[in-house]
Amino acid sequence: METFIQQIINGLVLGSMYALVALGYTMVYGIINLINFAHGEILMVGALVSWTVATALADSGLPGWALMAIGLLCAIVICSVLNFTIEKIAYRPLRNAPRLAPLITAMGMSLLLQTLAMIVWKPNPKPFPLLLPTEPFNLGGPVITVTQVLILVLTV
Repeated sequence: METFIQQIINGLVLGSMYALVALGYTMVYGIINLINFAHGEILMVGALVSWTVATALADSGLPGWALMAIGLLCAIVICSVLNFTIEKIAYRPLRNAPRLAPLITAMGMSLLLQTLAMIVWKPNPKPFPLLLPTEPFNLGGPVITVTQVLILVLTV
């Protein structure tokens, strides 16, 4: 029974992450009627910006939650500006074009963002610093971490 409950927790956390990505796709499609293939790359840029801020401020003595909040705020600003710029330059001029043109442009933006990220951050793995407590909460067998609780709360 412990394994079953643990797998329920793991499934809810993983499903919550998928739901957040799907919500982003749905919102974009609902607003601009375009499947934005660069959506994942925008998330990647946000994660890399957050990583850059967290690693740059790691020796500042700030607590992990503060580093996470600063990194999140910087990622939100950069991703908002990036999304606005992409929509203004790449998608808006093609608003009345045949359906294939914006689709190809979205794929091109995806490739462009991937390439730029590899140039800026290099294409090697980047371990994200541990910013939250790693000690799990014991639920009488199954366990849940602070990160998992945060994912579930933010998704709700």
